[in-house]
Amino acid sequence: MNNDYQDLTQEIEQLSCASLVDAMGRVHDHRAHLLPLVSPSPRPLFGPAATLAYLPRRADLDEKTEDFGALFYRSLGESPKGKVLVLSSGGHPDVSHGGGTKLSRLEHVEAAGVLADGRLRDFDELAAFGFATWCRGEATRAGGETVSPVLANSPVEFGGVRIVPGDYVYADSSGGVVIPHASLRQVLDEAAKVEAEDKGFAREIANESPAAPRSAGDEGEGEP
Repeated sequence: MNNDYQDLTQEIEQLSCASLVDAMGRVHDHRAHLLPLVSPSPRPLFGPAATLAYLPRRADLDEKTEDFGALFYRSLGESPKGKVLVLSSGGHPDVSHGGGTKLSRLEHVEAAGVLADGRLRDFDELAAFGFATWCRGEATRAGGETVSPVLANSPVEFGGVRIVPGDYVYADSSGGVVIPHASLRQVLDEAAKVEAEDKGFAREIANESPAAPRSAGDEGEGEP
């Protein structure tokens, strides 16, 4: 990735996931937040999405479909460095969608990591890699008899959110957010405003008396 991406990464590290979600709500009126996921080695994940769609297994069709390796490289494209491999669940978030061996490819191409709407195997192996991993949980049983990787670089549904290739994805221990590529700069600027406003509300709250009416900060956080 170029220096612009490095600058974006440093900038987003200064913002909370909640602020990014609030900013997305101000800029767009569609769902963009992901509920908290699980990681074998929790660390923030950020980068443009490369999607790989899983679907329920079809014995009569899957033998004609490209295998995971071929679809992986088609998803990441010619410039995989810094990208996030997004795996949809195919309607089966509780089965394995891969493990340490398959996903070691992410290490070799210097991808940012993987965001899986299903379970993954081999948490110990995944934790040792340099990329970030977020998923629905750990699995021990392979999921190939239930789901198959089918489509590269197509829109996917992930936790109630539509993700298209090139969207920017951020995830940490609090959850995640999906930001349209064209809106990234606007959303980051708005998130910075959200954090500045929250700091102002916090100062107001610190100085209020018990008899004072509730502050605007309470309303800003969506309290009833």
